Amino acid sequence: MADTPTSLWRAAVRPRMLVLLVVFLAAAAVCGRLGAWQLERADVRGAAAAEREAQRVVSADPVDLADLLAPGDTFVGDLVARKAVVTGTYDDDATLLVTGRAHAGRTDGYLVLTPLRVPTPDGEAILPVVRGWSPTADVAAAPAGDVEVVGWLQVGEEAGHAIADGRTDAISAAQLLAAWGGPVYTGYLVTQTSEPGDPAVADGLERLAPPTRAGSGLNIQNLAYAAQWWIFGLFAVGLWWRLVRDEAAGRPPLPGDPAGRQELPVVSAEARHPA
Repeated sequence: MADTPTSLWRAAVRPRMLVLLVVFLAAAAVCGRLGAWQLERADVRGAAAAEREAQRVVSADPVDLADLLAPGDTFVGDLVARKAVVTGTYDDDATLLVTGRAHAGRTDGYLVLTPLRVPTPDGEAILPVVRGWSPTADVAAAPAGDVEVVGWLQVGEEAGHAIADGRTDAISAAQLLAAWGGPVYTGYLVTQTSEPGDPAVADGLERLAPPTRAGSGLNIQNLAYAAQWWIFGLFAVGLWWRLVRDEAAGRPPLPGDPAGRQELPVVSAEARHPA
């Protein structure tokens, strides 16, 4: 016969349920610790991979911009942090200061954004170039004449507040098109080097680090392992709760359980051998 149904609380405090609770909690704790260890490994391995990627990006050979992106073309994710080289002429009078950007722990400075007029087979196009970061709004003029700029590509941003007083809070192709004319590239270039050199660098303009791609910083494989261990831990706790519910409902007798055995009917000789 099955056990008599009882409350969940009474079922949970039965000795065998308490023993199982200790076992399952220990298993969940082990799974939690293994998950935390995998998360630490994901951080360490991700940081190492990010450092290797940063070194590769810095030391990569530049590719002609015309082979990577044309004016008005959609900027695809694979172009982020690609090193490009381009030759053009700065329009220093149209330089904008980009506000609200942090650099080296400071947020009181500006990105210096200058349009580079680039000759193309279809005519002149405008490439937004971040020449660097300045702690003040007083920035030296960009180099005059033709300049060869080497830098890393970055995708354009969503439109922000209207450009006013030579300042903007977003590097948006749509807003720059309205301010500078076009055609305009949908991405912008973060300067690594330029020839001739930018005089603003000698006056305090600081170069920026290469852009980073989304998702960098954690190793995905170790992150998945961490999630698996945590799921196993939750499964252990859930299994104990399921056993408590079964216990409270009155579990059915197991095969071989004396309580589940039934007496076989006794058959008389006359019944076995009817006349």
